[in-house]
Amino acid sequence: MTTDSRKLLVIEDDPGLQTQLKWCFEGYDVIIAGDRESALAEIEKHHPPVVTLDLGLPPDAEGTREGFHALEDILAHSPHTKIIVVTGNNDRQHALQAVSMGAYDFFYKPIDADLLGFIVNRAYRLREIEDENQRLHVTGGESPLEGVITGSPQMLKMCRTVEKVAPADATVLVLGESGTGKELIARSIHTLSGRADERFIAINCAAIPENLLESELFGYEKGAFTGAVKTTPGKIETANGGTLFLDEIGDMPMPLQAKLLRFLQERIIERVGGRQEIPVDVRVICATHKDLPQLARESSFREDLYYRISEITVRIPALREREGDTLLLARVFLEKFSKQMGKQQHRLSKDSLAAIEAYPWPGNVRELENRVKRAVIMAEHKQISVSDLELGGAGVDDTRTFNLREIREQAERQAIVRAMGHVGGKISQASELLGVSRPTMYDLIKKYNLK
Repeated sequence: MTTDSRKLLVIEDDPGLQTQLKWCFEGYDVIIAGDRESALAEIEKHHPPVVTLDLGLPPDAEGTREGFHALEDILAHSPHTKIIVVTGNNDRQHALQAVSMGAYDFFYKPIDADLLGFIVNRAYRLREIEDENQRLHVTGGESPLEGVITGSPQMLKMCRTVEKVAPADATVLVLGESGTGKELIARSIHTLSGRADERFIAINCAAIPENLLESELFGYEKGAFTGAVKTTPGKIETANGGTLFLDEIGDMPMPLQAKLLRFLQERIIERVGGRQEIPVDVRVICATHKDLPQLARESSFREDLYYRISEITVRIPALREREGDTLLLARVFLEKFSKQMGKQQHRLSKDSLAAIEAYPWPGNVRELENRVKRAVIMAEHKQISVSDLELGGAGVDDTRTFNLREIREQAERQAIVRAMGHVGGKISQASELLGVSRPTMYDLIKKYNLK
């Protein structure tokens, strides 16, 4: 942000204070507004990154009603504007209320030029960092897989595995709890493979009745059964040249498992009611949340099929195992649903941030997404509360090592990830939370590979 673009809007109705504040900020392009209406007009015209706002504005110069209305209007129009509220001496209640509504900071009268200048400069530095982060986000950043949002080492390791596996034409088994994004990973494997230009066909083995699943997979000939009025190719045949994704493979009936095994071995199929052998060239990816080796021991899943579909296995960590990702994903979903529903940008309260961190997320990313969506729909205020998210429960920190150096480094890394999550990745604010300087913060980020 160049000096020429450092616009500062001062919303103040007292002519004497207007002059004093303009004098305080000689290095800025200071714009003056004496009431809410003119302030909004200047916001529309100049888009100032930082605003100072006196809560006592006409026609309620002795109160705060008009000032709070101005605060709401500015944030509704420009939610990223840093608003510094100027209020009466020791008027702590109104100052805290303003911050809870979205103000960046507050300042008490009488005005101390040096202190107010420090607060304004800090607000500008924060806006510069946010603008840079937004530019990086828009230009793509370093997302390892399309559609995958993560910063945790556990997920990044899994993403590297996918990048290595995708070009090979081997059958892949994707394992993970419900809601972890198994189909998303399957699509990533397809996209990064040599079959990316061909079709990706997905079928959920648990969602189709047993008596229909065979014809859905292998197709059927005309007259094969009542209602079969024409010959219809199955999903396997339709995916020829591309990728077939069999979700919830652990729920496939035993009789059909034998037919699937033959297809995987021979790469030919026969439609239901037909005798013609049809060769099919297709890459197969399977997924399940079940323990297939245990099912094999219980004779509920063919052991030979298990070994055939698990040429390569990709395990997706549960959300509770993904260090720092809960807050990252919560913010992404919050922004997404606020925009989709045409609502003003919501914020997560400190209590809700802590609750999101502590909750074990048995439904994983799907549960987090659904809760945030519901909160955006139901929230009566700009700030999302714990009750809006309907969260309960607590997480448990289980440190298994006894090595003191490892424990210290683990705690330090977790503290950095937590701080970055609570402030949305803003390094200057995270360093303040941790009580370290920004250069030290950059060194720690480099040390723990948190870029």
